[in-house]
Amino acid sequence: MFEYFYNEIFRSVIIGFGSLFNGIEIQHKNSDDNTVSVIQVPLAYGPTQKFLARMQQESDLNRPVQMTLPRMSFEFVGLQYDSSRKSTQTQTIINQTPDGANLKRSYMPVPYNMRFQLSIMTKLNDDMLQIIEQILPYFQPAYSLPINFLGNLKEKRDVPIQLDGISMEDDYEGNFDTRRALIYTLDFTAKVYLFGPLTDITGDIIKKVSVGYIAGSKGSTAAARDLTYQVTPRATKDYNGSVATLLAENVNLVDTIIEVDDGTTITADTYIYIGTEEMYVEAVTGNKLTVRRAQDNTIQENHVLGSKVYTITSADNNLIQFGDNFGFDGNVF
Repeated sequence: MFEYFYNEIFRSVIIGFGSLFNGIEIQHKNSDDNTVSVIQVPLAYGPTQKFLARMQQESDLNRPVQMTLPRMSFEFVGLQYDSSRKSTQTQTIINQTPDGANLKRSYMPVPYNMRFQLSIMTKLNDDMLQIIEQILPYFQPAYSLPINFLGNLKEKRDVPIQLDGISMEDDYEGNFDTRRALIYTLDFTAKVYLFGPLTDITGDIIKKVSVGYIAGSKGSTAAARDLTYQVTPRATKDYNGSVATLLAENVNLVDTIIEVDDGTTITADTYIYIGTEEMYVEAVTGNKLTVRRAQDNTIQENHVLGSKVYTITSADNNLIQFGDNFGFDGNVF
């Protein structure tokens, strides 16, 4: 039942969550409202109690080095299944590697909620207010964080980071030599999806289909009719971006004979692409092309003088990407 797999989803979300608060700064100003210092608030992963214990143990305020404030820490504190986002268990999704060489299949992911706590510790109340005001406007009440869920595969999703609540604590306990601890704790929920193991299905893709019809066969006699229809995927647009020629005239919606600058770059019985319209070239006479308009469900449109004319060749057939629309090249034997 179980097999080893590791998609690094939890790790990616934890790193992404921490990166949201990694560039917060506070400024201190003098009586003339001039900025005298800019402090970047340090951020670390760990529980709040760890930093409070260290601060309480540094009782000598005259020491040259001690724990500096302000400071922020965050921690992954809980995980809960989210039934409200449940999807069909038997449905699968297919992902493609960036180079297009392999396809991976996985079942629909399982929804879980990751709970985080962000703790902000400051010595001055104004420092705390500066930090809080730089965070809260982005959560209304959620902020979408793009996360790459499956390593180098093309599966990037926006993870809503929802702000659930804020608690405040101002610790004045101890004598006058004890350092003050002003603490704000922000609770967040990240709505993530967990993917199962990936299966390589590169070799399972059908690239050619043949259908044979045999009629009139009786016993050992030869068939009176034997027909085979074979189809392979055919590109419906140019992928390599090579311009064959340019239009030598404007083309309206009813034209079936169009003129190009150089007709020698195009052959009959091939497809061309102008704008967003695909055309089939029936014949080439000099620089004039006889075409069938609006092929493969493209929309017939007007084209202006100088528009680029792309040719769709067999090389484009090998560049069809997963998820693209494509046609079929039918051959009868």
